[in-house]
Amino acid sequence: MKTLEQIVAQHREEWAARSRAQQQLEIENNEAVAKLYGLEDEVPSYVPLERVSLTNNSAFRWPNKTPEERDTLFTEAAIVDLVSYAVGCMLGRYSLDKSGLILADQGATVQDYLARVPSPTFPPDADNVLPIVDGDWFEDDIVAKFREFLCVAFGEEHFEGNLHFVEQALGVKTLRDYFISRGGKSKFYDDHVKRYKKRPIYWLFSSPKGSFNALIYMHRYTPSTVSTVLNEYLREYEAKLEASVHNREREAVGAGSPRQQAAAAKEAEHLRKILMELGEYEHDVLYPLATRQLVIDLDDGVLVNYLRFGKALRNFGLEKERKKVEGWGWPTNRLESSDV
Repeated sequence: MKTLEQIVAQHREEWAARSRAQQQLEIENNEAVAKLYGLEDEVPSYVPLERVSLTNNSAFRWPNKTPEERDTLFTEAAIVDLVSYAVGCMLGRYSLDKSGLILADQGATVQDYLARVPSPTFPPDADNVLPIVDGDWFEDDIVAKFREFLCVAFGEEHFEGNLHFVEQALGVKTLRDYFISRGGKSKFYDDHVKRYKKRPIYWLFSSPKGSFNALIYMHRYTPSTVSTVLNEYLREYEAKLEASVHNREREAVGAGSPRQQAAAAKEAEHLRKILMELGEYEHDVLYPLATRQLVIDLDDGVLVNYLRFGKALRNFGLEKERKKVEGWGWPTNRLESSDV
């Protein structure tokens, strides 16, 4: 099996060849039209590669870049596409075993998936929740799932090299850096929101500073999904952090060196701040929302439904989006003023 780097290079060369072939066709078409009207000496027939409007024509996408820069950007875009597809496989939208959409109807279930893909080589997540936190706190978090995806899709023999290639292409030190929130932003989710033009199909539950995140697929959402995020992930994460705080506090007064004790005390204080953030998110946002057992209707559109979850979900400039919804004349009982 080829390495991921070899596959992307082949993909890039194939698109370069297609772009050149399309360029030649457009030149020949211009020449034929000019000849038909006797304008060969008056109308230029040449078409620069930068004007060949194929989606994956690097010259068209990045006309002001050098060939080397275009190759780098093509590789990054290909890996961003791969990550998006992998997440789709994790949540059941896609499958490695069957082309096209698998789950794309409201209320779709794993049973619906298995009816179409009875023996999946990479099964979808059972509860439609992928936690995204800073560290290996959950066995089924999005980083662990992506690592598994790489092994299944491209072979275990090239796993380490493929993982390094992905991280290098994305410009991150570790894969987790691409998914988790840094400074209130998640590179992965920003890419997803951009891909779907501010109408994301994967929704990110996120605490105010991004210390806790959980991704769900809107087509698999049910009124109990928020309770699953709350009870199986947020509270579980809080319990693990509390246990870690107790361990760090013991180390801070233990038998280690002064430097080790200071580091343990500092880490304990850091975790306490995270716990305070998560406690407020649970009490003020997620628990009240879970008790509502919110029902959505995808016929209302992604934006309207996303806004119904208010501060529970990642905010990506929703004040401007809210104005659009209000301009559509939605009844006030459909969107609470305190939601955003």
